Amino acid sequence: MADRLTLRRGDRLVLATHNAGKLREFRELLAPFGLDIVSAGELGLPEPEETGTTFVENARLKAHAAARAAGLIALADDSGLSVEAIGGQPGVYTANWAGSSASGARDYTVGMRRVEDALQAAGATTPGQRRGAFNATLCLAHPDGREQLYVGKAEGTLVWPPRGDKGFGFDPVFMPDGFDDTFGEMPSEAKHSWAPGRVGLSHRARAFAQFVEDALGGGVEH
Repeated sequence: MADRLTLRRGDRLVLATHNAGKLREFRELLAPFGLDIVSAGELGLPEPEETGTTFVENARLKAHAAARAAGLIALADDSGLSVEAIGGQPGVYTANWAGSSASGARDYTVGMRRVEDALQAAGATTPGQRRGAFNATLCLAHPDGREQLYVGKAEGTLVWPPRGDKGFGFDPVFMPDGFDDTFGEMPSEAKHSWAPGRVGLSHRARAFAQFVEDALGGGVEH
């Protein structure tokens, strides 16, 4: 379709994030495609207030704000952890559960502890009671208002204590289905890599695979 957003080698793309961990994952994912990547933080763009109540709403809000401000196509992600035993929390408020350290950065050790305390309060002590999922929505937006959405999900079990120092956020307490390691113990190529015919385990990698097929021509050199 002529009105769909597509990207080619050399095109500039704004990553609409100020999150260092998320930015690192996206740079790794996008490295093979030859795009000129710049982050919203590097452009000095303000962080829009995330007023949405769903991942889709917040991804759209961030992508369109960056696209309009920069006059470029922008890619935004809104993602979070939803835990069944505590009513789907923290959900879109995942980052807020982490609070902030003295430097102003998110402190995910606090967030992981809050989730565990909530699970204990709910009596969720067995693996079957500690089910959760990471969710990710990507929004690709153009300054003229066009957009495309991609949704990914990774299901698993919440473990305690946290294990591993890889990844970021709540990765050390999330063990994806079919594995004995948490995301915090997995190398990046297992968690969020992309290659033709191979998709990483994470929610973001699964959404990214859809983005590749739709907006990057399936990863074919072009």
